[in-house]
Amino acid sequence: MSELMTALGLVLVVEGVLYALAPGGMKAVMRSALETPDQTLRVAGLVAAGVGVFLVWIIRG
Repeated sequence: MSELMTALGLVLVVEGVLYALAPGGMKAVMRSALETPDQTLRVAGLVAAGVGVFLVWIIRG
């Protein structure tokens, strides 16, 4: 459970740094996401999740 909390903490650190260093860029990303079709976002999310699972499997394996 502590590893899950550590992973979530790292996600928050990365997101926080992105918003702190490039707030305008993050706004542009959000606008782009609003204009992107749902199916494209869904596929991108599934690919990202798959890559994440693969990386964890490689690192932990």
